[in-house]
Amino acid sequence: MGVGSEVDLAQIISMQTLHYLTLAILIPPLLALFAESSALEYEGGAANVGMILDWRQMAGKTTIGAFQNPWETLNSVWSGGRQVGSEGEGNKWDGRMDPRRGWVIAVCWLAASGADIFYLYNLIRRPRLILDFVLTLVFNHLVLTTYYSNSIPTSWFFWIVMALCSTLMVIVAEQLCVRREMTEGLTIASTTDGDEMEMGAPLRRD
Repeated sequence: MGVGSEVDLAQIISMQTLHYLTLAILIPPLLALFAESSALEYEGGAANVGMILDWRQMAGKTTIGAFQNPWETLNSVWSGGRQVGSEGEGNKWDGRMDPRRGWVIAVCWLAASGADIFYLYNLIRRPRLILDFVLTLVFNHLVLTTYYSNSIPTSWFFWIVMALCSTLMVIVAEQLCVRREMTEGLTIASTTDGDEMEMGAPLRRD
């Protein structure tokens, strides 16, 4: 692996880490404020990693297995391979999905995309690489969320949010990077003692 590949890999890992770190900062407090507390606690709480990695949380789909009846008071619920709620813990749930939860998570994704623009502008810098890194970030999330939920995302709402986030990052980050390159390229050194400037380079009179 060459130096360039190692740099690209480090940038990809940095972008993915910063993206999830931003989501981890935004999602728990906003869910605690705006989501229905009983349904949220039954899913493992606002700080449950599934709120970031499970596409069904954004789509408003249940994460409970088909072998259970969500319209009855259930004995237990599992998320990410571990039990996160049970009747004995006082987590009563009537099976209703909280629509606000999906909207809160979607808004957090859009806000995280705004932060990603800042990360792309400072870490990636080159306009021609912005599209590649954005698509890589979204593709990695699709792989992770499919693995975590054990199902391919089938929600139109989820795909629309992903498309909006990707479009926002690509357009704004590219424009900012292009503007910076144009500004840096138009920097002209000051003239000295009778020198003239031609195409950005000093031309001395004899």
